[in-house]
Amino acid sequence: MRTRRLGRTEVAVTEVGFGSAPIGNLYTPTDDTTAAAAVHAAWDAGVRYFDTAPHYGLGLAEQRLGAALAAYPRAQYVVSTKVGRLLVPNPAPTGSDLPTGMFAVPDTLTRRLDYSRDGVRRSLEASLRRLGLDRIDVVLVHDPDDFVDQTISEAIPALVELREQGVIGAVGVGMNQWQAPLRMVRETDLDAVMLAGRWTLVDRSGESLMAECERLGVSVIAAAPYNSGLLANDWPGDDSYFDYGPAPADVLARARALARVAERNGNTLPQLAMQFPLRHAATASVVAGVRSPEQAASSAARLTAPVVADVWSDIENRTSADA
Repeated sequence: MRTRRLGRTEVAVTEVGFGSAPIGNLYTPTDDTTAAAAVHAAWDAGVRYFDTAPHYGLGLAEQRLGAALAAYPRAQYVVSTKVGRLLVPNPAPTGSDLPTGMFAVPDTLTRRLDYSRDGVRRSLEASLRRLGLDRIDVVLVHDPDDFVDQTISEAIPALVELREQGVIGAVGVGMNQWQAPLRMVRETDLDAVMLAGRWTLVDRSGESLMAECERLGVSVIAAAPYNSGLLANDWPGDDSYFDYGPAPADVLARARALARVAERNGNTLPQLAMQFPLRHAATASVVAGVRSPEQAASSAARLTAPVVADVWSDIENRTSADA
């Protein structure tokens, strides 16, 4: 599988990345054996970039990912994790992170938002322990929506210092919006932006951020290419989710129109969803959440599925007509 560098760093990621939130029991439980098998299947498919975060399963995703990757030479893969949420003892556990959280795990721990310089270092140290690693390749500031100023003044500079010291390889931010990252790439020394759901086949609202990243030499890691499942099937059903909730009627109609375009050109909607983000020069990798070996294999296969050039012009014409 081809690799692309992140910004001006020496860190190179495969064009498909493994998103570990599902093996952190996102919404529903997954057992240890299946989680490990998913990582191994991704490896067999050529994936060498694995993304995780303390948030995912209150540390469970990091633990499972680290245990599975221990089977492989450390120099052969890239790991990104995130800072901004410290895991601390929960003073009032209810038994499960659900339904107030997103993960089917015991809530003996809780998340405390901390985008300070000290919080960044403490979070990174804890992630290294859970992953069982001696270094993290890429560190992303996670969802600082309400802490943009502090992220610019404290969190990112702290990570830049670690990068300059050789402790980490690349610095980035990971968000579900494009506005704050746009400010950050202009005002700080970022190598990468993980943009979740805002540069996909059905949602291109992050276009101005994409253009600015290309201009400044900042790489984009396009996460959530299926937009919470809307684009994960050949035909989006009535119960499809988009952006973590039921798909609005207009978005569902747009996805179905794209599914027809895919079928007309001999492809499937998920194939085009995986390939679309990489058509932009700023994109280094597409990261899709993986729960099972089958999902790991299919994500890699969809990236390499043959696509005729006409399908993209057909999509552009469809998009222009919708606009």
